[in-house]
Amino acid sequence: MIKRLLLFLVVTFFGFQLSAQSEFKPELNIGIGAGPTFSSSSLNVMNSRTTIDTKNLTQLHAGVSVRYITEKHFGLIGELNFAQMGWEDNFDDIIVEEGKEAPEYKRTLNYLEMPLLTHIYFGSDKARFFINLGPKISFLLSEKETKNKALQDYIDKNASTNIAPLLKHYGKDVENKIDYGITAGMGFELRTKFGYFTLEGRYYFGLADIFKSQKGEDFSRSANREISARLTYYTKIF
Repeated sequence: MIKRLLLFLVVTFFGFQLSAQSEFKPELNIGIGAGPTFSSSSLNVMNSRTTIDTKNLTQLHAGVSVRYITEKHFGLIGELNFAQMGWEDNFDDIIVEEGKEAPEYKRTLNYLEMPLLTHIYFGSDKARFFINLGPKISFLLSEKETKNKALQDYIDKNASTNIAPLLKHYGKDVENKIDYGITAGMGFELRTKFGYFTLEGRYYFGLADIFKSQKGEDFSRSANREISARLTYYTKIF
């Protein structure tokens, strides 16, 4: 009797599983998305515990997305984006004489990026919560430094002092044009008859260094960090 009951439960369970799989239809979406980026950099001076103090630089990213939902609660997302990363130096610890300008420095890095993300979602046909996670590779298109005269005066004044190692990134071009790391995000999707709208927050942890990090170089670590928000509109292909 027990064996028959167990057999019945097993058959029933797998029957429900097969039924659910047969009812689910894969879904392909194409979308466009954009949003702000809040990026910084981890700049560690070689042979030192000193880290250059940076703060978030607010910029933007935009691009296209392809999402393929292969089964219930699971899918893949591929994107091609123009994205701005970089950082702004933090000079809050520098004493500025009254009436004089404070140093300012920004570095903008323009990338063509390609995230490939695992998409996991929960919810109904109308509203869903989701998690995206996966690698991202980026190719540097261009870069730009912005600094004021007060910073140039500060550099000239301290070029031969003990803080000279903290000035090595000024005027130094990015040496590694390819950046890669891990992206993780979560958000909300609203599905309507006009299309699907997603709002997502993401964090990017760079694994590569933008400057050379071998022994004898200026920095032991120089990685991108980014927080971003993205609003995406998807249309269903099938």
